[in-house]
Amino acid sequence: MKIKSLFILALAAGSLASCSKMGALSADNFTVVPSPLEAVSNEVPVTINGRFPEKYMKKKAEVTVIPVLRFAGKEVLGQPASFQGEKVIGNNQEISYRLGGNYVMRATFPYDPDMIQSELYLAFDARKGKKTYSVPDVLVAKGVLSTSALLGRTVGETQGAASGDAFQYMTNQSQKSQIKYLINQSKIRLSELSTPSIQEFVKVLRDIKEDQRSFALDGIEVMAYASPDGKQDLNERLARARQLSSSNYISDKLEELELISPISTRYTAEDWEGFQELVSASNIQDKEIILRVLSMYEDPEERERQIKNISAAYTELIDEILPELRRARITLNYVLIGRTDDEILQQLQADASKLSVEELLYVATFDETANQQKEIYEKTVQLYPNDYRAYNNLGLIAQMTGKMAEAKEWFTKAATLNSTAPEVNANLALVALVEGDEATAESYLGRASEASNYSDLLSALQVSKGNYAAAGANAKNGKSNTAALALILNKDYATALKVLNMVPRKTATTDYLRAVCAIRQNMYDTAVTSLKSAFEKDPSLKQRAAKDLEFTKLANREAFKALF
Repeated sequence: MKIKSLFILALAAGSLASCSKMGALSADNFTVVPSPLEAVSNEVPVTINGRFPEKYMKKKAEVTVIPVLRFAGKEVLGQPASFQGEKVIGNNQEISYRLGGNYVMRATFPYDPDMIQSELYLAFDARKGKKTYSVPDVLVAKGVLSTSALLGRTVGETQGAASGDAFQYMTNQSQKSQIKYLINQSKIRLSELSTPSIQEFVKVLRDIKEDQRSFALDGIEVMAYASPDGKQDLNERLARARQLSSSNYISDKLEELELISPISTRYTAEDWEGFQELVSASNIQDKEIILRVLSMYEDPEERERQIKNISAAYTELIDEILPELRRARITLNYVLIGRTDDEILQQLQADASKLSVEELLYVATFDETANQQKEIYEKTVQLYPNDYRAYNNLGLIAQMTGKMAEAKEWFTKAATLNSTAPEVNANLALVALVEGDEATAESYLGRASEASNYSDLLSALQVSKGNYAAAGANAKNGKSNTAALALILNKDYATALKVLNMVPRKTATTDYLRAVCAIRQNMYDTAVTSLKSAFEKDPSLKQRAAKDLEFTKLANREAFKALF
């Protein structure tokens, strides 16, 4: 009797259990894409293809499927999807009891670095009227591939855009002067030799004579003219005579100062081009009519007659325009010779205030030591506080030494002095990308297309947005860890390795990315060697690599285990 009673109790318990459950689902009922999950644009998107088996979905049942990502003692819920049996009145996808049914649901989780070790479960809320069914959670995926999350690290190491100097050891200069003549004359008046124009010409010659270390003559050009209101043959003689008188004056002045320079001379008999320029720039009321009428005549003699007729009607031409065309233009070409590198260094040590801003920016490039450069740039902003370039370069030094907050302050100061400088906008975009502010980065990049690091930063922005194809296309000619990351995410491993080999300042990140490239191409030994180099430069990467799904294939290799 006792055995029989126990049997009845067992049957009753089984009957109760079957009423309270719809039955467990297996991981075989689900396919997850991608698998493993992957961080994209600071999110973890997933597509779940599921199937309810035959005779599973009761006709009056409703089932809500809830993706749950569990990691580090935390869990994040994804977007749920609800389904219903054939006799339920509602708007959810209907599943046949006899045939079962397939479904697709999508979820997105905000990325958390701890998700690198995680488990994706599907939880179920199953009901039939007021009755609740217990359906066990199903584990459908493990871990999140988070290689894209290296972006913040690679951007922080991307070479910022420096502000250059305009220093030149030898600079071509020119001094333009002119001698004006009276109508129908070619003799130089004494009053003309005392004009500011000629006095400045003589002053430059004297400066060259007194300081031949800093100046060197490079030739003098003379162009003589006659105004276009006389006859052709008269204007020809006048222009030639003015050329001669002006070149003789220059020869005498050179002899007086004991200077030697070639003098090239030319003349133009009728200066129609100069006439048109002066009329166009004048305030003469009917200047457009004058120019249009004169343009109708190609014959010089006819134009001379017309200009005389016009001059009679417009006294401004006689008083203001024509006298300016009776002249000889003098162009003094010379070379300004700057300090040598040694002289600049000596002056820097003796008294930096005697150096120009270009010399200071130039001398800062002599030494690649950050501390030495910083001292020179700090002296530059002290002496030339309104020049944005030293502020920008101080920001670069802070950025490359990992002081991103300080770098942002320097870049922001530079922008207040020159908001359109491409390199400043590029560097502010770099800071915004490190901070994860895509909108601000994109705004700055719109004004940075001419910056040296524009392509790298554009690739970084596209990686941040999850647009790997565009990022990879922009990164092919890059020379940075960021460019290599973009290519890896675009699965262009051969080009990524080439870029990594060209990175000028190779860091632990460079080696880590090389290891990722290698393992994705089944180059196990190269992956281990690269990881070893990365750990030597930055031991903190061991913790990441130990969990990184990229290196799952190495888990059982002794060489890999030995690294830890």
